[in-house]
Amino acid sequence: MNIKLKGLLLLAIASVFTLTACNNQSQNKNSDTTETNTINTVNNMTTTTAKTIHLTRADFLKKVANFEETPDKWVYLGDKPAIIDFYADWCGPCKMIAPILEELAEEYDGQIYIYKVDTEAEQQLAAEFGIRSIPSLLFVPMGEAPQMAQGALPKDAFKQAIEEVLLKN
Repeated sequence: MNIKLKGLLLLAIASVFTLTACNNQSQNKNSDTTETNTINTVNNMTTTTAKTIHLTRADFLKKVANFEETPDKWVYLGDKPAIIDFYADWCGPCKMIAPILEELAEEYDGQIYIYKVDTEAEQQLAAEFGIRSIPSLLFVPMGEAPQMAQGALPKDAFKQAIEEVLLKN
């Protein structure tokens, strides 16, 4: 592929991400988010379905990174790679990727964590990460610095990032 075509392709991809992101402006919340875990009972058998995990700032400091204790260095506290979705209930693109993230949480159960941070409820955490548009997605591989992406991604782009960035397949 020649350089001009690559540049146009990258510009098109960047435009899509920009167009599918919401400004982080306050609006009324009108729906609840997905539950952390769902328990299904079928034929007297109970199974737990893995879902995305909602984080507060306190949870983030315990499960992801305690940037208060190590402000100069990223130290990931998890035992599996993670995706952190900074979202708001009123954001259209956030609502578009929510079911994709739920599907991926089930597909990659036991391999990665998919966390969600409500930027309306966790404004301090969103500010600490410089979140200005949503969805903003933080990809956290093991032993490496995290990478931030903005805007709604299609499922195949998420899968590619999971395989190549998080799982190193």
